[in-house]
Amino acid sequence: MPVSVFDLFSIGIGPSSSHTVGPMRAGSAFVSRLADTPVATIAVDLYGSLASTGQGHGTLGAVVAGLMGSDPETVDPDAMAESLASLEDTGALRLAGGATVPFRLADIVLHPLTMLPRHPNAMRLRATDASGATLAEETYYSIGGGFITNDSDGDVAESAIPVDDAVPHPFSSGAELLAACAASGLPVSGVALANETATRSTEEVRAGLLRIHGVMESCIDRSVRRSGTLPGGLNVRRRAANWFDQLTRDDPDHDPLFAMEWVNLVAMAVNEENATGGRVVTAPTNGAAGIIPAVLSYALTYVPTVTDSDRDDAVVRFLLTAGAVGSIYKERASISGAEVGCQGEVGSAASMAAAGLAEVLGGTPEQVENAAEIAMEHNLGLTCDPIGGLVQIPCIERNAIAANKAINAARMALRGDGVHHVSLDQVVETMRQTGADMSTKYKETAMGGLAVNVPLC
Repeated sequence: MPVSVFDLFSIGIGPSSSHTVGPMRAGSAFVSRLADTPVATIAVDLYGSLASTGQGHGTLGAVVAGLMGSDPETVDPDAMAESLASLEDTGALRLAGGATVPFRLADIVLHPLTMLPRHPNAMRLRATDASGATLAEETYYSIGGGFITNDSDGDVAESAIPVDDAVPHPFSSGAELLAACAASGLPVSGVALANETATRSTEEVRAGLLRIHGVMESCIDRSVRRSGTLPGGLNVRRRAANWFDQLTRDDPDHDPLFAMEWVNLVAMAVNEENATGGRVVTAPTNGAAGIIPAVLSYALTYVPTVTDSDRDDAVVRFLLTAGAVGSIYKERASISGAEVGCQGEVGSAASMAAAGLAEVLGGTPEQVENAAEIAMEHNLGLTCDPIGGLVQIPCIERNAIAANKAINAARMALRGDGVHHVSLDQVVETMRQTGADMSTKYKETAMGGLAVNVPLC
C-alpha cells in the first residue's frame, strides 16, 4: 500500500531524521509503556550507525528527549537543549509520566561495530525496578525518514497519518502507479490525492500540505537571517545569509539567469538550519531536506504557468506527486543512508523533486515517471560519508547539487514522450541492490570516504 504523503513529509528537528527524529520517537514510544510503574533505572544501548555517528547526529540527546516525552514535531529545540544541559548538571532524568531516575548522556552505551540483524540503526531500551527486575525492554530500529519499527510487532510505529487499506488506487511500484493513472484518467497527483482522501477530506489534505510548505518556507526564512558557524567542531561557516544578501542585491527581479543560484541558496539554507538542530520537514529525510523545497521554490518562481492565483494548487500537486514517488522508494528499497547510502536519501529526494516539477510543468504520468527515473539513475552509488558524523560536509552542498539534477531531469523528461529504456522500477531495484552491495563504511558510519580522508581540524 502507498505510504501517506504526511508520513514522508513529517515535521521534525535536525540534524537527522533517522538519527534524531526516529530515536526521539522510539524514546517516547518506550516511556509510554512505563506509566504507573516503579521505574528505578533506565538503560540505553545504541548499535551500528546510531552508535558510530550518534554524537554528531544528536542521537544521544534525542533518545533522552523522547524519554522526557518530547515529540519531534512540537519540541522546542532551544528548550530541549536547556533540558539536556540540566540533565548533565543534575544527573536526574525525569521521565514522561513522572518518575525520576539517575541518568546522564554518558550512561548511554555505544556499540558502533555491532550490527543487529534487522537494520543498522538499532537501539535497545530497558527499564528496571529497585530490585533490578526488568519492567520493560524493547529494541527499536530507525529505518529512515523518522520511521521506526520494533522487535515486538515488526510494524512501522509512530507514523504520522496511516493510509487506510481501502484506498481507491493501491500501488507499490512505478508500473502500478502508471496503470492507476491510465485506468482513472488522473495525473499522478490526482491518484495520490484520491488515496489520501480515503482517510480525510480534500480540504484537510490541502491544508496539511500547505502547512508543510509553510514550515519549509519558515525554515528558509530563519536560515537566511543567521550567520556564524555551524555547531559540532568543524567550524563550517553558514553561507546562506551572505548569499541571500548578494542575490537580493544582484537579482531583485528573479532573472531566470540566476535561477540555479537561488536553487543552490534554498537547498543550502534548509540544510544549514537542519545542521543546527532547527525545525525542518523530512523530505523524505533530514539529510536530504533541502532538495524538495529548493525545486518547489524554483517551480513557484520560474514556471510561467504558475501564477499567484494557482500557487497553492501547484504546491499541493507538487508535493502529492513527490510523495507518490517517495512511497515507492520507501516500499521497494530504502530511504535510509545507513542502509543503502546517500543514494537512498539525496537520490530519493532528487527523484521525488523531479517528479513533482515534471507534474507542475504539465508532464504526462509517463513523463513524470521518466523524470523520477532520470534523477535517481544519476545518483546511483552515492555514498554516505559525513565528516565527523555531522550532517554538514558533504551533505549541505550535496543537496544543492541534487536539486539542480532534479530540475534537469524534469526538463529532460518533458522534452521526451515518456518512452525510455530504463523504468523507475528498474532503477529503484538497482538502487536497492547497490545499497546491499555497498561496504558498510560508506553507509553513514563515518568510517570511509571523506569521513576518513579529510582531517577534522
